[in-house]
Amino acid sequence: MKNRIISGTAAVILGLFISLGPQLLFKLCPPNAQGSWMRCHWTGRAEIGAGFLIVLLGASLLGCPSARVRLGLTMALCLSGILSLLFPSTLIGGCMMETMACRKVSFPALYLCSVLVIAGAAMNSLYLFRRAKKERP
Repeated sequence: MKNRIISGTAAVILGLFISLGPQLLFKLCPPNAQGSWMRCHWTGRAEIGAGFLIVLLGASLLGCPSARVRLGLTMALCLSGILSLLFPSTLIGGCMMETMACRKVSFPALYLCSVLVIAGAAMNSLYLFRRAKKERP
């Protein structure tokens, strides 16, 4: 029970940071002079979806008593963390200049939150795999 509460709550909190952080806490770059958005804006939009997926998986972890089902949810959580890590680094990216706000504040915070989700989900997967192995008849 304690593992379910800790891992689920941590996933929900980190998912909220990933989804709402670039919008509210660590701001992304404003539109350029022509009024068009830079790539970091679209990375922030993609992180909303990835973050809320992490929130939903974390909430599902809180409500599920079966170790085997939680193992599957935790594996999905790990993959969602990888997706969240890939948006700013590879898939969409950000501004080219290293001095922009997205490169200095937003992306490092997203990297940190994503790595914490991945590491926590990997450790929880190992724990739940061993536990599910013991529950096998």
